[in-house]
Amino acid sequence: MATDIVRYTLEGTTAIVTMDDGKANALSYPMIDGLLDAYARAEREARAMVLVGRPDKFCAGFDLKVVMSGPDAARELMRRGGDLLMKLYAAPFPLVVACTGHALAGGALLVLTGDYRVGAHGSYRIGLNEVSIGMPLPVLAVEMARDRLAPAALAHATLGGLAYGPDEAVAAGYLDAVVPADQLVVRAAQEAARLGAFSRPAYRATKERLRGKTIAYITSTMQDDMVRLMSPG
Repeated sequence: MATDIVRYTLEGTTAIVTMDDGKANALSYPMIDGLLDAYARAEREARAMVLVGRPDKFCAGFDLKVVMSGPDAARELMRRGGDLLMKLYAAPFPLVVACTGHALAGGALLVLTGDYRVGAHGSYRIGLNEVSIGMPLPVLAVEMARDRLAPAALAHATLGGLAYGPDEAVAAGYLDAVVPADQLVVRAAQEAARLGAFSRPAYRATKERLRGKTIAYITSTMQDDMVRLMSPG
């Protein structure tokens, strides 16, 4: 169902899901729940899905108010967000990400879930910047980065905490293409329609073979990793 921060429209056979909390598009509980509801609806009635952010802000990552309120609260939010990321990463239909602006930490992981990722031209950054601000990367982030980023960029993007502008993000592997902002959603929808015309059973089975081992490893280690991540020292 649509909410006040996650909008869902069906255009032909493509679900257009837009995140807009009026601020930084943080992965709060309402945002996560709204995205899960939109995903479930798209799975029922669409052949492909486009995930869009708000102008200049795609997603700022996990809600810092919750993360900073204590380790138990942070762990639960990140577990819930990790479940969302794995569901999107394993989506049995094509998922196209239209990156409208800044996508940092968990927001960069949201970009990486897309089968095709197109960004708008602009002065924004995409990256896993956790190490640069004193936070270790969870296994989930490391393994998704290993799957999706260019091998030559992997260490810089994780250990180096680098965040990239749109054109640099293409070379690093965060994005597949960059277009003018006013063409972004149109281009994403075109790609979603192209991929959505493929056989869903063939698409789903191929994605399982491509990503299944990574998803199984992340899922099996997530709980213990979150405990270690949020432990003092």
